[in-house]
Amino acid sequence: MTMQGMDTTYTTRRGEIETYFDRTAAAAWSRLTSDAPVSGIRATVRAGRDRMRATLLSHLPHDLTGLRLLDAGCGTGALSIEAAARGADVVAIDLSPTLVDLARERSPKDLKGTITYLSGDMLDPRLGTFDHVVGMDSLIHYPCEQIAQALQRLAPRTRQAMLFTYAPRTPLLAAMHRVGRMFPRSDRSPALQPIAAAELAQALSQALGGMGWYERRDARIGHGFYTSHALEWKR
Repeated sequence: MTMQGMDTTYTTRRGEIETYFDRTAAAAWSRLTSDAPVSGIRATVRAGRDRMRATLLSHLPHDLTGLRLLDAGCGTGALSIEAAARGADVVAIDLSPTLVDLARERSPKDLKGTITYLSGDMLDPRLGTFDHVVGMDSLIHYPCEQIAQALQRLAPRTRQAMLFTYAPRTPLLAAMHRVGRMFPRSDRSPALQPIAAAELAQALSQALGGMGWYERRDARIGHGFYTSHALEWKR
């Protein structure tokens, strides 16, 4: 796919995701990311996301003082808040203005670092450069090639490491994907894009290897209806 073609398909997909999370799912997402009671299925998703967030944060330096971090797809801001509590200067960006407003409301006022909340595209070069980029479940709706190209765009503006997650191709996710297609289109969330680990590794090696990046470590979190795979690529 050409870069122009990638821009077109990425922009289309980005618009679908923005519409879903800013309108259709904003209230449900607000509840899921709070401590309010939720259904058994959503409880497993909440617990899985908590474990994944803790995993990604454990891969960052414990002391983030003076470091600039991009929380790409910040949602309601949980990861941003924890990173800022450890001293990071965080740029927290999400496609959904509604979720960004909620994240801003939930932020403590006495953080060691800072958080700048923005609504927009995580690939916008005007965001500047960062020591670390974290994208927790913000690329799971994109195909393999677009994930690699997105990280290729972020790499020149990242000094140390990029941490992100993708939806691994597993029998459970494949079954959930098929069930999701049975719902009316208006009720569907943007479909996950299950990706084979070997396929993504090859795409990332081609996109990032020549730029001096390498895969450092990975971790998979599977908890009930939540399954996500984390990768760390380091300069």
